[in-house]
Amino acid sequence: MQSPTREVYFNITGHLWLYLFVAIGAAVFLYGLYRHWRGWSLGRPEVRWDRPWERLKALLADTLLHLTVLKEAYPGVMHLFIFWGFLVLAFGTAVVMLQADLGLQVLYGSFYLWLSLALDLFGLLAVIGILIALFRRYVQRPSRLDNTPDDAVVLVGLLVVLVSGFFLEGLRMAAAGDPWALWSPVGLVLARLAGAALDGAGLAPVAATVASGLKAWHAGLWWGHMLLAVGLVAYMPYSKLFHVLASPANQFMRNLGRKGALSLVDIENTETFGASRLDEFSWKDLFDTDACTRCGRCQDQCPANAVGKTLSPKDVIQKMKKALAAQGPVLARVKAEVRKKLLGEAAAEGGGTAGGAGAIDPVREYEAMEEALAELELPSLIDDIITEDVLWACTTCRSCEEQCPVYVELIRKIVEMRRYLVLMESRMPTEAGRTLRNLQNNGNPWGLARTQRGEWLQSVDVRVLQEGEEVEYLLWVGCFGAFDDRSKAVTEATVKVFKAAGLDFGVIGEAETCCGDSARRLGNEYLYQMLAMENIETLSAYKFKKIVTFCPHCLNALKNEYPQLGGSYEVVHHSEVIAELLAAGRLEPAAALTGAQARVTYHDPCYLARYNGVFDAPRRALAAIGAQVVEMARHGRTSFCCGAGGGRMWLEEEAAHKVNARRAEQALETKPETIVTACPYCLQMFDDGLKAVGEEREMTQDLAEMVAKALG
Repeated sequence: MQSPTREVYFNITGHLWLYLFVAIGAAVFLYGLYRHWRGWSLGRPEVRWDRPWERLKALLADTLLHLTVLKEAYPGVMHLFIFWGFLVLAFGTAVVMLQADLGLQVLYGSFYLWLSLALDLFGLLAVIGILIALFRRYVQRPSRLDNTPDDAVVLVGLLVVLVSGFFLEGLRMAAAGDPWALWSPVGLVLARLAGAALDGAGLAPVAATVASGLKAWHAGLWWGHMLLAVGLVAYMPYSKLFHVLASPANQFMRNLGRKGALSLVDIENTETFGASRLDEFSWKDLFDTDACTRCGRCQDQCPANAVGKTLSPKDVIQKMKKALAAQGPVLARVKAEVRKKLLGEAAAEGGGTAGGAGAIDPVREYEAMEEALAELELPSLIDDIITEDVLWACTTCRSCEEQCPVYVELIRKIVEMRRYLVLMESRMPTEAGRTLRNLQNNGNPWGLARTQRGEWLQSVDVRVLQEGEEVEYLLWVGCFGAFDDRSKAVTEATVKVFKAAGLDFGVIGEAETCCGDSARRLGNEYLYQMLAMENIETLSAYKFKKIVTFCPHCLNALKNEYPQLGGSYEVVHHSEVIAELLAAGRLEPAAALTGAQARVTYHDPCYLARYNGVFDAPRRALAAIGAQVVEMARHGRTSFCCGAGGGRMWLEEEAAHKVNARRAEQALETKPETIVTACPYCLQMFDDGLKAVGEEREMTQDLAEMVAKALG
């Protein structure tokens, strides 16, 4: 068997000079990496390396197995070929270097043969993957991909490295022969093609001359191949190729907390809120911008983008990335100067700040940064780079984050900028300001009197709990269930179903106030915490095992966000309880749905499905009453938002850009008798959306209403 040294360097002299170029390339690479690190370090501290074993398992699944990338089969397989091709080639290169250059004996027995076969096969897969990528990007040209010169440089550069490697192998075999050539099938094919070409040209009799020429070509191509490979590695931090490092790192640092929880602001010890500059985001927010691969899946899934609004999740991240590249060095320099100045002032004052000697008052730092940056006239992140209409278009549906293969977190960036606008500058849509005032003054978004919250009880026989009473389920009615006429019917249906099952439950009536979901997502963190703390104090006076609610927004706030403020409860959605009651036989439908009436389509509410993982329970409940669920093209994890989340419920929609109208059209395509959902926001948006598309029938029902009717 030929040695690896002979295979790589059989006619190459001075190959150790390559390491000089490797050293230069490494220096260029490390400087680029430093520039990225300098940008990330501008951000605020955040811990993203807790629970390391859980993160490592996720990394193996998402990076090595490509589970998130393969959510879309066509581009997923393409990327899988490229990834594994270069991973195996990098391994093979390292093995050969260890033996050929460092003299370590690592190739024993048949390992070399199997490695040769693997290198050829996986290298071929990488070539196929890159050809698919070129075809997709420059021939098919899907709208979500925006082509840049860097894309072409990277793809063509990688292809040339791969193809030149195969030609090197073929030239070596043609010039020197190889008794183990069958273990390098791609190189063997190229060698035989070269031999056939020589025979056809009548050059076979001058074999020695031909062999000499092939060796010369081999030597030249070897140096070109190696220098190009080193150049691409050096180019990596300055190009799209950097995602090779940043994306797996971002998968490792994914959010392992509750999907539905935004970051908590320490109201009492914070004088500035939200983010209007890059250095006011966390370092992880800034790292996200480098991890983004510009694949456009988020843009494809965004409901606001689908109806023609200015929001593109991909563009928000890419604009932040470009701003960080342009402003990062300036911000770093100004920040260092400001901190040096303030530390000097603190020392001169005797270090009399709350943080001890040399500490910096964050308010003084913020004001000094604003003053210093004002003189530089840098473009403003909000307005100049990301406009207000983009920020207010987001429904916080999480569809972008659900589909992102590298776990870029967009929503918290949107909300941080909203927090700045609302709490620092009082800038918000007029309707948002009105809603927030109503929530503050009356504890509901309509501004109705607090005493009206319990009026629905007059028409329903339900147990109203007194302080200290104990119950298994506390039914949280929420603002819609208590005030909105359409949703009161859902409240009554839920009560009817629970009573029919003999469930031990009760309500607290007027003691409730708004859960604060809309306030928080509209950017008013202060108001959210005020409402949440009021509810937590109220709930402490009652004894219950679980809270059940039919509003997914209440569910998410009570379950995922109240624990941040000390209110930890077991919270379930009414669809989960109803599905369990039906499965246990505690609910017996009088007659199953039949014929046309059985044909329904189910809309997954974003805050129930993507935020809290409740997909199957509503469908099981519908099946139990005989419904035939005909799924919309976008359902489950890819469900299309109704348009009401993120506080959009209270904002005006332009007639030409109605998210709910688009979703209504998608529902009607299934030709259903009834459109079923499990969220009061979705109910109202569907009612309005159906009218907007000319459908006058009353087709929408909550799951509880469907089950209540089935009970007779």
